[in-house]
Amino acid sequence: MVKDKKKKEEEKPKKSGLQAFLKKRAPFYLAAVALIVISAQSVLSEKNFENSLPEFSGEEQMALDTLLNYNAGVESKLTVKEVIKNQIDEEYPDEKIYGHKKTVLDLSVTNVNSDEYNIILNFKSYKGEMNFDWNVNVESQEITSNNPESKHVIDVVTFS
Repeated sequence: MVKDKKKKEEEKPKKSGLQAFLKKRAPFYLAAVALIVISAQSVLSEKNFENSLPEFSGEEQMALDTLLNYNAGVESKLTVKEVIKNQIDEEYPDEKIYGHKKTVLDLSVTNVNSDEYNIILNFKSYKGEMNFDWNVNVESQEITSNNPESKHVIDVVTFS
């Protein structure tokens, strides 16, 4: 009998201190990891100007890239995209306006003729709207503004 008890004790694997420690605290560690993942996901999926713009195909995307990256021929100057973002940020300081449910960023690219595209960007929010309208020649990379707001953006890029 004594031998049987010793054999049973020897057969049972002894639990290590680390294993017992982790087993007791596993739910707390799992909850901590879940909170970290949730908070990181919300930061990574935060909406901004670039994320709000739709994707186009082929020539339309090239026309849009030509417009948004226009910097009046000087690499160190502001681009059209930066000027528009700055205008929106000045209008809505300390707000995450792109994630607001009443904010709409509408962009349309229309082919006017073989090399020229009309790009209209409308930013609508609870405070009002900003409407921009340009014609972009893809071949010559010439940009023409069709309303005062878009002309102001081009002037800021040109004279900054």
